[in-house]
Amino acid sequence: MPGILHRRIQLHYEYLYTQDDFEAVRELLHAVAGISLDAGKRELVYGRLARRLRACGLDRFSAYLTLLRSAQGKAEVVHFINALTTNLTGFFRDPYQFDYLAEKVLPEAAARTRSGQYYRIWSAGCSSGEEPYSIAMVARECSPCRDRLDVRILATDLDSSVVAKARQGYYPQERIADLSSALVHKWFRRRGGGDHSRFEVEPALKELVEFRRLNLMHEWPEQGPFDLIFCRHVMIYFDHSTRRTLFERYADSLVDGGYLFLGRSETVHTVSECFAPAGPAVYRKR
Repeated sequence: MPGILHRRIQLHYEYLYTQDDFEAVRELLHAVAGISLDAGKRELVYGRLARRLRACGLDRFSAYLTLLRSAQGKAEVVHFINALTTNLTGFFRDPYQFDYLAEKVLPEAAARTRSGQYYRIWSAGCSSGEEPYSIAMVARECSPCRDRLDVRILATDLDSSVVAKARQGYYPQERIADLSSALVHKWFRRRGGGDHSRFEVEPALKELVEFRRLNLMHEWPEQGPFDLIFCRHVMIYFDHSTRRTLFERYADSLVDGGYLFLGRSETVHTVSECFAPAGPAVYRKR
């Protein structure tokens, strides 16, 4: 029977991949990134990591896991995390939250601060940069904010490859297709022509944003305390205990009354007592 099972595995997969290997991947991903991978993601894991086995010249997942656990595998752990993290994003994703930012949060901050005072925002889980650049556009377009607040945005993500792309600030035409022509004309420069043209974010937006790779399970940035934290569509990847810990750390990183923006399917309810509802998937530090 074991021999038959082994042959079936080899017929189905290019690389030897067992249920034990899948469980070991789940455990390692949780240990290094705090991410809880669903038990139904076995095929996804194979598809994402097979490329890494090929790059490392390995023929089985057990050998890849041995590499990841070794002292020589530290650099490969970054590739491992990059391969298994999802980077779905877009400019002004969940637009009602950006309306709330423009109409409520920033004008309120501008009204109670001295001219030129720093307003610190953290985009945690920034992916390829659309979220922090959207925040920057709101900050530049909001006249009371522009006149009185010196907005600074820290943008971080676990995936080093998307952070590098975000820092460059180049996007294909389909990524900006939903933006108004006025915003595109004002905040992007066309590079190249035809089907290969790309759009570069204007320096006036880039200068507001600092990009860094950051693992939320590790040490956090020292630029705080922050006035506002975006952590949208990130908490869904963590278990209840990890979410509770993160909410407590976010509260510690925010000024009193600071805002926390979550994804539309995420909530602090039953997880943390540090925040009170304030808007659409928006919470305020108690």
